[in-house]
Amino acid sequence: MLQAVIELTGLTKQYGDFTAVDSLSLTIRKGEIFGLLGPNGAGKSTTILMMLGLTEPTSGSVHVCGVNSTTHPIEVKRKVGYLPEDVGFYEEMTGVENLIYTARLNGIPTQEASAKALLLMERVGLGDQLKKKTGKYSRGMRQRLGLADVLIKRPEVIILDEPTSGIDPAGVREFIDLIRRLSREEGLTVLFSSHHLDQVQQVCDRIGIFNQGRLLVDIDMENISREGKNLEDIYNQYFKEGGYSYK
Repeated sequence: MLQAVIELTGLTKQYGDFTAVDSLSLTIRKGEIFGLLGPNGAGKSTTILMMLGLTEPTSGSVHVCGVNSTTHPIEVKRKVGYLPEDVGFYEEMTGVENLIYTARLNGIPTQEASAKALLLMERVGLGDQLKKKTGKYSRGMRQRLGLADVLIKRPEVIILDEPTSGIDPAGVREFIDLIRRLSREEGLTVLFSSHHLDQVQQVCDRIGIFNQGRLLVDIDMENISREGKNLEDIYNQYFKEGGYSYK
């Protein structure tokens, strides 16, 4: 049995009478790519913010790498790399300069930071963009740089929240391939949150279908493939006519 890296137990978040996340229990194991799949507004981002220690749960607990996110958010921040839907950079700086800045903020010496930044630019497919300022990057290039920015702090876990938003189809395929390769090479545990069924299906080992703050089903992709089942059919069992579309 692989080590549990993310553990959510009875996690609930309420805003007045509105329940954004409702009694969520979930375990994500070391080295897995876990997909949090559901429509916009399902509560995925609220769950992620509680994992990161940026939002306090109403009840329940979150442990990341054995650390309670609510009581020790700074320690969790050191272990987790977070890539949101919109990534901010210093637009007048190059990608390398942005990466070095992040590395220095995380206590990495300048010489090591420079070498690591150049290596990561190559690994995410931006090795030919070393002199370009990030203000001139395309959306896909910005997300690739965002991934490098996450990796330069040497996290144990990376959390990606709608990371392919606004990227063209070819760029999405490249980004998904990049996630799988880097996860395997770095031994990372990945949480990939999205409302795109096809993307989650391509990249994830396990998938949790999520809606209205609840985990509806936890699916092992290897098992359903072996059983000849279809993820789209399973998804549509929970989102029938009049419900949400997965696209």
